[in-house]
Amino acid sequence: MRVGLYPGTFDPITLGHIDIIRRATRLVDKLVIGVAINRDKGPLFSLEERVELIEAECSALTEETGVEIVAHPFENLLIHCAQDVGASVIVRGLRAVADFEYEYQMVGMNRQLNKQIETVFLMAEAQHQAIASKLVKEIARLDGDITTFVTPRVKTALRAKLGKS
Repeated sequence: MRVGLYPGTFDPITLGHIDIIRRATRLVDKLVIGVAINRDKGPLFSLEERVELIEAECSALTEETGVEIVAHPFENLLIHCAQDVGASVIVRGLRAVADFEYEYQMVGMNRQLNKQIETVFLMAEAQHQAIASKLVKEIARLDGDITTFVTPRVKTALRAKLGKS
Protein backbone atom coordinates (compact mmCIF):
# COMPACT_ATOMS: atom_id res chain seq x y z
CA MET A 1 0.00 0.00 0.00
CA ARG A 2 1.40 3.39 -1.02
CA VAL A 3 0.89 5.95 1.75
CA GLY A 4 1.26 9.66 1.14
CA LEU A 5 1.57 12.48 3.66
CA TYR A 6 0.26 15.96 2.87
CA PRO A 7 1.39 18.25 5.70
CA GLY A 8 0.28 21.74 6.60
CA THR A 9 -1.28 23.91 9.25
CA PHE A 10 -4.67 24.05 7.46
CA ASP A 11 -5.83 27.12 9.40
CA PRO A 12 -8.32 26.84 7.78
CA ILE A 13 -8.45 24.26 4.98
CA THR A 14 -9.06 26.04 1.66
CA LEU A 15 -10.20 25.05 -1.81
CA GLY A 16 -6.52 25.09 -2.80
CA HIS A 17 -5.77 22.45 -0.16
CA ILE A 18 -8.77 20.38 -1.27
CA ASP A 19 -7.58 20.58 -4.87
CA ILE A 20 -4.16 19.19 -3.89
CA ILE A 21 -5.79 16.49 -1.73
CA ARG A 22 -8.05 15.39 -4.58
CA ARG A 23 -5.15 15.21 -7.01
CA ALA A 24 -2.90 13.43 -4.51
CA THR A 25 -5.46 10.64 -4.18
CA ARG A 26 -4.52 9.63 -7.74
CA LEU A 27 -0.98 8.88 -6.54
CA VAL A 28 -1.53 6.93 -3.32
CA ASP A 29 -3.73 4.28 -1.73
CA LYS A 30 -3.97 6.17 1.55
CA LEU A 31 -3.45 9.87 2.15
CA VAL A 32 -2.59 11.18 5.59
CA ILE A 33 -3.28 14.86 6.11
CA GLY A 34 -0.58 15.89 8.57
CA VAL A 35 -2.01 18.70 10.66
CA ALA A 36 0.92 20.63 12.11
CA ILE A 37 0.39 21.78 15.67
CA ASN A 38 2.95 24.62 15.22
CA ARG A 39 2.19 26.80 18.23
CA ASP A 40 4.61 29.44 16.86
CA LYS A 41 2.16 30.30 14.06
CA GLY A 42 -0.64 30.99 16.56
CA PRO A 43 -3.45 29.35 14.57
CA LEU A 44 -6.94 30.84 14.74
CA PHE A 45 -8.57 27.41 14.90
CA SER A 46 -7.65 24.92 17.58
CA LEU A 47 -6.03 21.66 16.53
CA GLU A 48 -9.29 19.82 17.18
CA GLU A 49 -11.26 22.29 15.05
CA ARG A 50 -8.78 22.02 12.17
CA VAL A 51 -8.90 18.22 12.30
CA GLU A 52 -12.72 18.26 12.38
CA LEU A 53 -12.91 20.58 9.36
CA ILE A 54 -10.44 18.43 7.41
CA GLU A 55 -12.33 15.24 8.23
CA ALA A 56 -15.65 16.82 7.26
CA GLU A 57 -14.30 18.20 4.00
CA CYS A 58 -12.49 14.99 3.05
CA SER A 59 -15.27 12.50 3.80
CA ALA A 60 -16.88 13.08 0.39
CA LEU A 61 -13.47 12.79 -1.29
CA THR A 62 -12.92 9.41 0.35
CA GLU A 63 -16.24 8.21 -1.06
CA GLU A 64 -15.55 9.77 -4.47
CA THR A 65 -12.01 8.42 -4.89
CA GLY A 66 -12.03 5.25 -2.81
CA VAL A 67 -8.80 6.41 -1.18
CA GLU A 68 -8.64 6.46 2.60
CA ILE A 69 -7.96 10.01 3.81
CA VAL A 70 -7.16 10.57 7.47
CA ALA A 71 -6.17 13.61 9.51
CA HIS A 72 -3.12 13.12 11.73
CA PRO A 73 -1.90 15.86 14.09
CA PHE A 74 1.88 16.12 14.48
CA GLU A 75 4.39 18.29 16.27
CA ASN A 76 7.64 16.55 15.40
CA LEU A 77 9.83 16.81 12.31
CA LEU A 78 7.96 16.26 9.07
CA ILE A 79 10.24 13.37 8.13
CA HIS A 80 9.55 11.72 11.51
CA CYS A 81 5.81 12.14 10.98
CA ALA A 82 6.19 10.50 7.56
CA GLN A 83 8.00 7.58 9.17
CA ASP A 84 5.36 7.35 11.94
CA VAL A 85 2.49 7.03 9.45
CA GLY A 86 4.37 4.75 7.05
CA ALA A 87 4.46 7.28 4.22
CA SER A 88 6.75 6.66 1.27
CA VAL A 89 5.91 10.01 -0.29
CA ILE A 90 5.38 13.54 0.99
CA VAL A 91 2.97 15.61 -1.09
CA ARG A 92 3.53 19.35 -1.25
CA GLY A 93 1.45 21.93 -3.06
CA LEU A 94 3.10 24.77 -4.94
CA ARG A 95 1.49 28.11 -5.70
CA ALA A 96 4.39 30.29 -6.82
CA VAL A 97 8.16 30.45 -7.29
CA ALA A 98 8.57 31.61 -3.68
CA ASP A 99 6.98 28.33 -2.52
CA PHE A 100 9.46 26.37 -4.62
CA GLU A 101 12.52 28.05 -3.12
CA TYR A 102 11.42 27.16 0.42
CA GLU A 103 10.29 23.66 -0.54
CA TYR A 104 13.56 22.99 -2.39
CA GLN A 105 15.49 23.55 0.83
CA MET A 106 13.08 21.35 2.79
CA VAL A 107 13.44 18.47 0.32
CA GLY A 108 17.22 18.65 0.56
CA MET A 109 17.13 18.49 4.33
CA ASN A 110 14.53 15.70 4.37
CA ARG A 111 16.58 13.66 1.88
CA GLN A 112 19.55 13.91 4.26
CA LEU A 113 17.36 12.58 7.08
CA ASN A 114 15.69 9.75 5.09
CA LYS A 115 16.49 8.94 1.47
CA GLN A 116 13.63 6.41 1.29
CA ILE A 117 10.90 9.05 1.43
CA GLU A 118 10.27 10.98 -1.79
CA THR A 119 8.67 14.39 -2.11
CA VAL A 120 6.18 15.08 -4.89
CA PHE A 121 5.13 18.61 -5.83
CA LEU A 122 1.69 19.33 -7.21
CA MET A 123 0.96 22.72 -8.73
CA ALA A 124 -2.29 24.24 -7.58
CA GLU A 125 -4.86 24.74 -10.32
CA ALA A 126 -4.76 28.28 -11.72
CA GLN A 127 -7.93 29.41 -9.93
CA HIS A 128 -6.43 28.33 -6.58
CA GLN A 129 -2.87 29.62 -6.92
CA ALA A 130 -3.44 32.85 -5.00
CA ILE A 131 -5.29 31.23 -2.10
CA ALA A 132 -3.47 31.30 1.22
CA SER A 133 -5.12 30.58 4.57
CA LYS A 134 -3.53 33.69 6.05
CA LEU A 135 -5.10 35.90 3.37
CA VAL A 136 -8.47 34.14 3.63
CA LYS A 137 -8.54 34.89 7.37
CA GLU A 138 -7.65 38.53 6.75
CA ILE A 139 -10.35 38.94 4.09
CA ALA A 140 -12.92 37.34 6.40
CA ARG A 141 -11.79 39.52 9.32
CA LEU A 142 -12.45 42.61 7.18
CA ASP A 143 -15.88 41.34 6.03
CA GLY A 144 -14.76 40.41 2.52
CA ASP A 145 -16.33 37.62 0.49
CA ILE A 146 -14.37 34.36 0.86
CA THR A 147 -16.84 32.21 -1.08
CA THR A 148 -14.39 31.45 -3.88
CA PHE A 149 -11.61 30.44 -1.46
CA VAL A 150 -13.27 28.01 0.97
CA THR A 151 -16.23 25.65 1.18
CA PRO A 152 -19.52 26.82 2.73
CA ARG A 153 -18.75 24.77 5.87
CA VAL A 154 -15.36 26.43 6.33
CA LYS A 155 -16.82 29.87 5.57
CA THR A 156 -19.44 29.38 8.30
CA ALA A 157 -16.83 28.13 10.78
CA LEU A 158 -14.47 31.01 10.01
CA ARG A 159 -17.16 33.66 10.33
CA ALA A 160 -18.32 32.14 13.63
CA LYS A 161 -14.74 32.05 14.92
CA LEU A 162 -14.33 35.72 14.06
CA GLY A 163 -17.67 36.65 15.63
CA LYS A 164 -19.21 37.56 12.29
CA SER A 165 -22.81 36.65 11.49
